[in-house]
Amino acid sequence: MLYSQSSLTAQPAVLLDPNTLSPDGTVALSILAFTEDGRTLVYGTSGSGSDWQEFRVRDVSTKQDRSDHLKWIKFSSAAWTHDGAGFFYSRYPEPAAGADPLLQVNHDQKVYYHKLGTDQTADRLIYERPDHPDWGFSVEVSADGRYAVYTVWLGTDRRNRIYYQDLGDPQHPRLEAAVVRLLDDFDASYGFVGNTGSVFYFQTDNRAPRSRIIAVDVRRPEASQWRELVPQAPDVIEGSQIVHNTFVIRYLHDASSQLRTYALDGKPLGEVPLPTLGSIVQVTGEPRDTEMFYAFTSFLYPTTVFRHDFTTGTSSVFKAPEISVDPSKYETVQVFYTSQDGTRAPMFLTYKDGLRKDGANPTYLYGYGGFNVNMTPGFSIGVLAWLEMGGVFAQAVLRGGSEYGEEWHQAGMLDRKQNVFDDFIAAAEYLIAERYTSPPKLAIGGGSNGGLLVGAVLNQRPELFGAALPAVGVMDMLRFHKFTIGWAWVTEYGSADSVGHFPFLYRYSPIHNIKPGAHYPPTLITTADHDDRVVPGHSFKYAATLQAAQGGAEPVLIRIETKAGHGAGKPTAKVIEEQTDRWAFLVHNLHMHLPAEAPTPARP
Repeated sequence: MLYSQSSLTAQPAVLLDPNTLSPDGTVALSILAFTEDGRTLVYGTSGSGSDWQEFRVRDVSTKQDRSDHLKWIKFSSAAWTHDGAGFFYSRYPEPAAGADPLLQVNHDQKVYYHKLGTDQTADRLIYERPDHPDWGFSVEVSADGRYAVYTVWLGTDRRNRIYYQDLGDPQHPRLEAAVVRLLDDFDASYGFVGNTGSVFYFQTDNRAPRSRIIAVDVRRPEASQWRELVPQAPDVIEGSQIVHNTFVIRYLHDASSQLRTYALDGKPLGEVPLPTLGSIVQVTGEPRDTEMFYAFTSFLYPTTVFRHDFTTGTSSVFKAPEISVDPSKYETVQVFYTSQDGTRAPMFLTYKDGLRKDGANPTYLYGYGGFNVNMTPGFSIGVLAWLEMGGVFAQAVLRGGSEYGEEWHQAGMLDRKQNVFDDFIAAAEYLIAERYTSPPKLAIGGGSNGGLLVGAVLNQRPELFGAALPAVGVMDMLRFHKFTIGWAWVTEYGSADSVGHFPFLYRYSPIHNIKPGAHYPPTLITTADHDDRVVPGHSFKYAATLQAAQGGAEPVLIRIETKAGHGAGKPTAKVIEEQTDRWAFLVHNLHMHLPAEAPTPARP
């Protein structure tokens, strides 16, 4: 639910309740964007978990929707011009009559401007690239309202282009202004941080795999004229923005967050202390603000919003959830394990105090390993239930993420994807060698690219695990690029259409490496009927192939959620039901002995 309040001490009032958007709760909020004056909101909704979104506009004071209703939107931002007259967004062509929008390949995204109070058919086409149908566009308007800044992306490739429009007077923006190609070499990642007049600030991994902050004057954009403001450091820059005319930069140190500030000339100003080892999940604020808000979380620390006052340099809790749990009964430790090739990687372990390392602890090992996604500490009610039942929760950091920069990411992609599987197997072997658990008590899980991870290691080391929970996984590495947005992952995985890529994709593709007659551990595959990110056909084929090949008596089941998608936007009831089924499957197949008395339930 979305609330608004007029001051720090005012009583919050409901602005938008997504529970009212559909009778069964399967319509969820996606993006939110307010006008500069805060009086109007554009919000996106997703039905049944699909990536397709619809945009609507709400008046903040009346809490009523206006007539505006936009469709066929996917992977889009919404950026208001500062006159509040309308916003930029991106959309795909409407699917042809009779075509299934959940299966159609997504190409030809275009940038439009929607003027409030008009029909979508009247939206102004701002920018398109018919010569590059695979390109996508995300638009934001600079904090001073002067520029529309375009991030031009190609699939999931970290590299991008930066274009811009000079809108002129923010109160009378020139939508017809030319789109200028500022950084067009597609040689690195460039994230727009903000600007001071014609000087744009970017977070980039150009000549800095752990990222740095540079200044580019659009009047002299040549690389020779760039200025480095915050150089690359031993730790990775995870994100950055300008609040209080100050760079607020999130760093990762061994996969946990640090928050540091710098003057706009790059001078270090200090570090904002954080409560414990954990993650900063969001920072909000504007260049002119004297305060910022940031959300912090960890395995035993529910996501809490802090307010930081720049005038006093202090932070205080602004909003914290009430959860019936005593975190002092549990502990989180960070350990380091060594992969097959000698690479050292961290892993987080959370469990009840007084854990006996006797090899008998039911343990759930979770991983992802790809697409620059960082596996950092985070709170989960579902994990808390596992801990209350006496389980150990292990979260492994694997190559393929960017916890240690772009080199770490590249070490787990394309023909180096086996490194990710080796890392995960090494994490499992560490847990066994250190007597946290043993193979019959060790379960593994992961979703999406993490589902691929589980499928691959299950083929390679089935004897190492006592159960497996692959969710919405990419299981057919020879055909993934033929469905919906799957083509966008070719830069990460490669393509079976390539003579050079086919051998290494075939070598680990989960479906194609299942061995008939092999003994696989108990496996519960989960997917959903409206998943248009990783279409459920992956899981269907994987389940059928694994069931046919199973040489032992262990169960291989598939759970197919209805009116749900890749994971985001599920109503709470469906989340609870699915997590209950997963834990019940593990309780049964890992032969867990539950506490004699039921623990006090953790309430959100």
